[in-house]
Amino acid sequence: MVADPLRRVALYARVSTSNHGQTVENQLLDLRRYAQERNWTIQGEYIDEGISGTKDKRPGLDRLMDACRKRQVDVVLVWRFDRFARSVKHLVLALEELRGLGIGFVSYQENVDTSSPLGQAIFTIIAAMAELERNIIVERIHCGLRRARLEGRRLGRPRTVINPEQVAELRRGGMSLRQIAKRLATSKTKIHAVLKTLPSSPPTNAEIGAPEAVGESLS
Repeated sequence: MVADPLRRVALYARVSTSNHGQTVENQLLDLRRYAQERNWTIQGEYIDEGISGTKDKRPGLDRLMDACRKRQVDVVLVWRFDRFARSVKHLVLALEELRGLGIGFVSYQENVDTSSPLGQAIFTIIAAMAELERNIIVERIHCGLRRARLEGRRLGRPRTVINPEQVAELRRGGMSLRQIAKRLATSKTKIHAVLKTLPSSPPTNAEIGAPEAVGESLS
């Protein structure tokens, strides 16, 4: 085993819950021993305890990636892939960023080291699987769209049906285009278009007088 004391290693550990006896200490014991056997200098231990791996924001992981971007780390050491990444896509993106920064990545349980030829090969396979996963998802979406078109189903948001008489009545009641649009849950542009289709833009009650006053004058 070749000693490399100049390598600064960041340890990352995570458990989803701490209520059932789970603790990051079990992971850290393995990671510390692994680093010590290689004479690596432990730059820091980054921990997320009681946080699900599906969360986009994890304080420990965020601090780890910040240290990597500041070139404070030479190697990232994790206990297992699923402790580090929330999905294959996230894993690939993170590994690509670390590789661009010149930082190695080691997974203790899977015995993968991206600085070795075997580790590089495994990374290539993982990236290919992630690409395949993306392509399958895209193909499923396209297949669903084609089927919907063949069945004559309308795609996109359902069209809002606006009653011109209701618009005219609200306009006569003195409401502005913005107020009418808000009342009918649509845009001001659509309200304006509806008003243009009416024989003449309906006057407001302020212009023709209150309905009661008109009724009185006709009686």
